[in-house]
Amino acid sequence: MEIPIAAPSSNLFIITIMDGRSLNDHGHGTNRVAAATTPLLIAMLITGSFTVIEFVGGILTDSLALMSDAGHMLTDTLALALSLGAMKVAMRPANKEMTFGFLRAEILAALVNGVTLILVSLLIFYEAVKRILEPPEIEAPLMLFVAVLGLAANAGGIYLLHDKSKGSLNVRGAFLHMLGDFLSSIAVIIGALLIMFFDLKVADPILSILIGGVILFGAWKLLTQSTSILLESVPSHLKLEDVRVSLLGVAGVTEVHDLHVWTLTSGLHALSAHIVVEDRSLSDCSSVISDCEEMLMKDYAISHTTFQLECKTCGENSCVFLPNSPTH
Repeated sequence: MEIPIAAPSSNLFIITIMDGRSLNDHGHGTNRVAAATTPLLIAMLITGSFTVIEFVGGILTDSLALMSDAGHMLTDTLALALSLGAMKVAMRPANKEMTFGFLRAEILAALVNGVTLILVSLLIFYEAVKRILEPPEIEAPLMLFVAVLGLAANAGGIYLLHDKSKGSLNVRGAFLHMLGDFLSSIAVIIGALLIMFFDLKVADPILSILIGGVILFGAWKLLTQSTSILLESVPSHLKLEDVRVSLLGVAGVTEVHDLHVWTLTSGLHALSAHIVVEDRSLSDCSSVISDCEEMLMKDYAISHTTFQLECKTCGENSCVFLPNSPTH
């Protein structure tokens, strides 16, 4: 554990203690990223192949639902490629300029994926309205055949990404793309059956609107989550006051202030705080920090911490973060 010591003043003695590990030493950081690259690559190859098949099928059948699904699969292919690129960048080690490393590349990729999905859904809505006003002739049997192939491809992609999506917002963005495609394929199959047996041509654009709605819902959630991380909001799985109370429960801690908790990337949370401790020797302080770190990791999954120990509260306003003023 590294313990840089600030020079004592007459009224205040400050010790700054960090957890001593670089961000890339946290096993669930780069290791988690590396484990997801192979499933992403396979899913991208599957999706890219069936994008071409569905585009050709949509043109031959004149089905908007099928072409919408193909367009969505095209964005999925690009999104998966973007996610893969972000994974590669995220595994690069921290350096003197990028002291937190490149883990935020995952979140940027998730943000781009979310924006792309919203644009795709709006395009589908626009085309669907045109088709409702003027329903075209549709080759339902071929539409059904291509949709079944697409369903099988999307199911494979979902299977590959499901587990990995739980630990990475970037992979979750790719997973949502695949899930949207899977639901789209089901809708296209239903539409083809309705056209074949009941001649309901309007089913094609109506189902396209439903597909767009599903895509939009997932995109909005992805967009809000990634934006929240980029704005360094408190992670959604915890409350700041609960963390403060837990820190106060650690033996030797008498006060906690200037507390900040944020997410660096999916599953990697950081914390900084000023902690007032009872007057004691320097050697005793390390045990207080160790207890704080153990509690935070166990109860809140916070793995990267920076503490400033004080034996007296900072002066008024000296620890308040002001956006337009330099922090001390």
